[in-house]
Amino acid sequence: MCTYCGCIDIPLIKEFVTEHEVTLELAAGAAEALREGAVLRARGRLDLLARQLEAHWRGEEEGLFAAMREDPQYAEYLDELVTDHARLRALLGEADPAVALDRARLLAAFDELRVHITKEEDGLFPASLSALSGEQWDAAMAAWRKAHPEDPSLDEDLVRVRATT
Repeated sequence: MCTYCGCIDIPLIKEFVTEHEVTLELAAGAAEALREGAVLRARGRLDLLARQLEAHWRGEEEGLFAAMREDPQYAEYLDELVTDHARLRALLGEADPAVALDRARLLAAFDELRVHITKEEDGLFPASLSALSGEQWDAAMAAWRKAHPEDPSLDEDLVRVRATT
């Protein structure tokens, strides 16, 4: 995350960055399990990662991305980010950690995920500071809240995972 523009002080951006940190933590745990051949642990981590990402992506795509799309100069950049989401969503839905090729695909996807997050944190988030109006920020935050209804089971699962890493 860049530190020069101050976008981290925007509550919505702070939420996204926190979710990115959780995502990378979950991906690292899944990658460790995949490398160790711990199939059941990998499946659990991948499931948790997929659940966490669904809410995150919904909040981004229906909130910040939708607001940024109002300016056509960001369309191609946003299309790339949404395509990244779709690719990882599909992979998480179909990959079997017991299959060597799928393990390799997942590990490569985790590397791509780090690059994707950097594109958001060092590109899109700073751009949003000057691109969005107060009304657009309000709409983006409302979409994020809608995408994050309380899910105590996810919270409990995240706490359990953190306790074992």
